[in-house]
Amino acid sequence: MSKKIAILGSTGSIGVSTLKVVDNLKPQFQVTGLTAYRNVKLLAQQIKTYKPRMAAIMDANLWQELKALTKGTSTKLLAGEEGVVTVAGESGADLVLSAIVGAAGLKPTLTAIEKGKDIALANKETMVMAGEVVTKAAKKSGSRILPVDSEHCAVFQCLAGAPPLSEIHKVILTASGGPFRNLDQKHFKKITLKQALNHPTWRMGPKITIDSATLMNKGLEVIEAHFLFNVPFEKIDIVIHPESIVHSMVEFIDGSVLAQLGTTDMQIPIQYAMTYPFRGHAPVSRLKLTEIAQLNFQKPDRKKFLCVDLAYAAGKKGGTYPAVLNAANEVAVSRFLNKQIAFISIPKIISKVLSRYRPLTNGNLDGILLADRWARSEAARIVG
Repeated sequence: MSKKIAILGSTGSIGVSTLKVVDNLKPQFQVTGLTAYRNVKLLAQQIKTYKPRMAAIMDANLWQELKALTKGTSTKLLAGEEGVVTVAGESGADLVLSAIVGAAGLKPTLTAIEKGKDIALANKETMVMAGEVVTKAAKKSGSRILPVDSEHCAVFQCLAGAPPLSEIHKVILTASGGPFRNLDQKHFKKITLKQALNHPTWRMGPKITIDSATLMNKGLEVIEAHFLFNVPFEKIDIVIHPESIVHSMVEFIDGSVLAQLGTTDMQIPIQYAMTYPFRGHAPVSRLKLTEIAQLNFQKPDRKKFLCVDLAYAAGKKGGTYPAVLNAANEVAVSRFLNKQIAFISIPKIISKVLSRYRPLTNGNLDGILLADRWARSEAARIVG
């Protein structure tokens, strides 16, 4: 019997890779739900190919076009955030792969969790913004959260024996260092959008690529790891690893270090989350250590990459601070992608928003969404 899967964000890089995994593992998986933000033509092609029970386009203005492009299919077509939430909870999926970029992924992912669906989680913002809410909901519904990010999937595999927290000395998240790892800080003022989008090892969407260039991506992953693995921030480290072969490590109190290695292909962690606890053959390039010859590791330069400390600070404050961090970052990155601000302005804007934030509510979902809206408004005001 095939496992039913809904893919939130099916037209992005993770969503497209997930459908490749589905193709590779036929007939183990049946696609019952698909959603996209604005890529209506690719979504229409996917609907025709996979014939899901439901599909939704986040931009409601494109619903009529989607309807015209999929004429003759039996897929129920929905639109807007409500439509995406419906696909997440009502498409009949056993497993929901959450790959929507940014805060927009929170509501549909949380809905799927509350419905008891297993989650293959590629949307780190869900855990960053609402880690406590999400983990409580998963515990109540019995939903399993299976990490798709290569780093968290690596940690998940290293912790396969589910050791008690008292045996874990460190969770070590690796980072490529992005395109500016070796660039002198004095040149940061002149960084262009084209340079920032030129990631040395991974091919990702623009928002995540910029987050990798500022190392905010790693800061967000620290907060995500805190909630996924119930590990205090003091036990989570970041190590720059340019080759991106070691995807992350866990050091135990006896001095043993377990690492997960692999090529830079997201199909590997996606497939592991989809087939867990089993593994299947994957038609990806194989790791050849003799050709790599050496692996390098170094500490991140926190004076150059200010976003790392901003993320740690927000994570340690807890409550709604991580949601504010995430929202301010999304606004700043969006403005940089639109060439409205300089690269070096990204951490400055985030820092100003965090310094001006005064929590008015606790960390429930309403409070988190309120903090998110405030931070976006404040970041936009700072940018002008």
